[in-house]
This record gives sequence, structure tokens and C-alpha cells, in this order.
Amino acid sequence: MLDLVSLGSRIAERRKALKLSQAELTRKAGLSRATLDALENGRAGELGLLKVTRLLNALGLELALQTASSQRPTLDELMQEDRDDQSLGRRS
Repeated sequence: MLDLVSLGSRIAERRKALKLSQAELTRKAGLSRATLDALENGRAGELGLLKVTRLLNALGLELALQTASSQRPTLDELMQEDRDDQSLGRRS
């Protein structure tokens, strides 16, 4: 799951790859530079979907939704995990 800190890092990476300054990106996205700076530096407490969408559009990115995997581990996977734990000296 992508949180705001990770999203901010990805936005900063993309902005730099496109050789855009924060001021240029915020003009394109219609946001304040303070908002972008807070997001890129992990200080944004909340950010509305409209702002995120504007930033992503300005960067040529899109937000994709995925279904969380609810697949349970197989017996073989659980047994392998137990063997790994034993080899590391961990036993529950």
C-alpha cells in the first residue's frame, strides 16, 4: 500500500526526472509550492484526491486501484517458513 510519504518520494523522483522545479510543477498542477514541498518531504498530514490527481496529471502519471491480495499461504509455504525459522534458531 502506498502512503503519502512514499507517494511524495515518487512525485519528487518523477519531477526531477522531468527536470521540473517545484515552482514549475505547482504552476502546472495549480497547487501551492508549500503543499508540494510538504508532500515531497514527508510532512503532508493529509492531501485531497483532487490535489493528488492534479499533481499526477501534471507529471504524466495516473493513479491505479488494485484489489488487495487475500490469498492465504499454502501448506508448503508455511512449512518452508517453519524450516527457515528453525534454521535461524527461532522457534515459537
